[in-house]
Formats: sequence, C-alpha cells, structure tokens
Amino acid sequence: MAKARRPKRRSSFQPRQEKKPKMSASGLQQQLAQFQEQMAQTQEALGQKTVSASAGGGMVKVVANGNQEIESIKIDPEVVDPEDVELLEDMVLAAVSEALEKAKALAEEQMGALTGGLNIPGLI
Repeated sequence: MAKARRPKRRSSFQPRQEKKPKMSASGLQQQLAQFQEQMAQTQEALGQKTVSASAGGGMVKVVANGNQEIESIKIDPEVVDPEDVELLEDMVLAAVSEALEKAKALAEEQMGALTGGLNIPGLI
C-alpha cells in the first residue's frame, strides 16, 4: 500500500516589522511650519543673489536675481545701429534668456538643498 502524502504546512512565521513611531498632528504641523519658514528665508535670500549674462561679446549685459526677475540691462552704445535693430533685439533676447536660465538654476540649487532633491511642482 502506498503512503498517503501529507500536505505541506505553510509556515506561519512572519518577520517582525519595526513599528515606526506615529507622528502626532501637532508634530507634523510644527515640521510644516519650520519648512515653510525655511522656504521663505531661502526665497528671500534668492532675491538678494544675482546672476549676469551677456551677448554680442559683452555688448549687451543683463543682471537677474534669484527670483528670476531682470534687474538691469546694459547696452554698449557701439552696438546701437538704427539700420540693424534686429541684431540688437537678438542680443538682448539672448542675454535675457541666459540670465533667466542661470537664475532658475540658482533657485533650483538653493531649493534643492532645502527639499533634499524632491521635485515639488510649482515650487520654483
């Protein structure tokens, strides 16, 4: 006679999971308030920092702050040619675009340090 097979037992062993301490609502609110204050301080500091860019071999210079606002545009009088306004427009556009790109990179760097690299939409 053949032996009857016993069904395999399933192990009831489950590894113990560490319990994470639950954060209270007030603790979470405190952390959020601290984060918001740090964000405000970082944004204020960004407004004080500037980046500059130029085009046309330095004939057009643009300064922007870390809040991505243009603070100044300097145009060398030698580049002003009433017969070729389009060239001047292109140089101004190029310098402004570069200054804003640098300002955005500065803001991303500063905010990234605060958020630990998290990409939070609408933050910058």
